[in-house]
Amino acid sequence: QVQLADSGGGLVQAGGSLRLSCAASGRTSSNYGMGWFRQTPGREREFVAAISRGGGRTAYADSVKGRFTISRDNAKNTVYLQMNSLKPEDTAVYYCAAARDGYAYTGSAHYDYWGQGTQVTVSS
Repeated sequence: QVQLADSGGGLVQAGGSLRLSCAASGRTSSNYGMGWFRQTPGREREFVAAISRGGGRTAYADSVKGRFTISRDNAKNTVYLQMNSLKPEDTAVYYCAAARDGYAYTGSAHYDYWGQGTQVTVSS
């Protein structure tokens, strides 16, 4: 069992930056592939970024490539999402997720555990 606590959201102006964090509990949490997804009202949850258990593989949605960076610190059982050059269309609730088999999946169905979400609002 893994519990995820995501944090770091807030209100920022367009062009600004935020860093989201996802702290994972559990001795084996560093073995999990980790992902970030986001959701706005009335829309399905969409993939943002993912990283494999060792950090060697990453994946990004086209809409965030070159602006967002996912990373992990396994010693701290924490995954980060650095978001730069934010746009109003990045406004959403952001969720971190963990996949038991360690891969950097882009599909939400592959993830076994989810955080509670953190709100990101980008003003124009």
